[in-house]
Amino acid sequence: MKNALLPNSPKESESSISCAVINSGAPRTPKQLLFDCATALSEYNIDEAQAIISDLRQMVSIQGDPSQRIAAYLVEGLAARIVASGNGIYKALTCKDPPSLYQLSAMQILFEICPCFRLGFMAANYAILEACKGEERLHIIDFDINQGSQYITLIQFLKNNSNKLQHLRITGVDDPETVQRPIGGLKVIGQRLEHLAKDCGVSFGFRAVGANLGDVTPAMLDCRPGEALVVNFAFQLHHLPDESVSILNERDQLLRMVKGLQPKLVTLVEQDANTNTAPFLTRFREVYDYYSALFDSLDATLPRESPDRMNVERQCLAREIVNILACEGPDRVERYEVAGKWRARMAMAGFTPCPFNNNVISGIKSILKSYCNRYKFEEDHGGLHFGWGEKTLIVSSAWQ
Repeated sequence: MKNALLPNSPKESESSISCAVINSGAPRTPKQLLFDCATALSEYNIDEAQAIISDLRQMVSIQGDPSQRIAAYLVEGLAARIVASGNGIYKALTCKDPPSLYQLSAMQILFEICPCFRLGFMAANYAILEACKGEERLHIIDFDINQGSQYITLIQFLKNNSNKLQHLRITGVDDPETVQRPIGGLKVIGQRLEHLAKDCGVSFGFRAVGANLGDVTPAMLDCRPGEALVVNFAFQLHHLPDESVSILNERDQLLRMVKGLQPKLVTLVEQDANTNTAPFLTRFREVYDYYSALFDSLDATLPRESPDRMNVERQCLAREIVNILACEGPDRVERYEVAGKWRARMAMAGFTPCPFNNNVISGIKSILKSYCNRYKFEEDHGGLHFGWGEKTLIVSSAWQ
């Protein structure tokens, strides 16, 4: 894994004294060494950081317990920062693309095995269905449909719903290359959803729009009179640069454009951490706390030797960690924000919160009982917070 992430690893320091031992002779833990390395990098002390990385690589493993695994990937993120290889690694690791027509992508596996992600999608679906009760025609615009797993659940629910829609239409937006991809491309996903809807007896239509998010205009989205319009943002908005990256501020620009469409509902599902504007050392702590909790939670879901777990961690989580730690400026695209910041952005764009009703909350609480009791759930400021232990990982919210 070390070679896969960083082919040209920094050479070991020529110092004869290991950085894993403090002056008093007491050994430092991997966690202490990680924070010492991050501190050294924040102070531009490259030699010390490289020496610590050499020691850490002897102590951690991507096949160990959660603390060892998170440490292994953090080490590679720090090493990539030194040699400025983060952007190349981020592009090389494939998270969203399935390896074959009949296999799930690593990201889709993550959404399936981690209850926080799965329940985040479920909360968004519940909000959509509640908001559109009594509507005959529903149009959902999704700016990152991924492999369509959220809508598989939605269509299956509609099959058993007595108040069935006359017609469901989904518009998926993705970059032009992804739309045409023969395996896992947007058009292929649309065809799968069409087949599922037919089997479920749900009148359905799908349209793929090939465009970068910053270039999307209302005319491309084909909104029609007589349809209830819903816009879904699931794990997508944080990829758009905001005012801290560019004066164009594509993040807020897209929200204002969506507000102009006058949707009945907008659903937002995002990670809850500040990897956007936080300075490097603070960002490192955010990454450590967030991904430590996430790695812990995966151990409660899948066995240590599970190929799916290792694939998710290597292809998805390691990819994100390297991007957050090793990249800056426009190259850093994994720019999470905390729930309060998203509330402020939505309010500035003209949206008001639409709290989840008691039926949704009761349903999610009931489902969560089937998982490990360390998974947590709470409502705050109208949003639903899903986490592990004391750490919130995912927040779902709805807006009008």
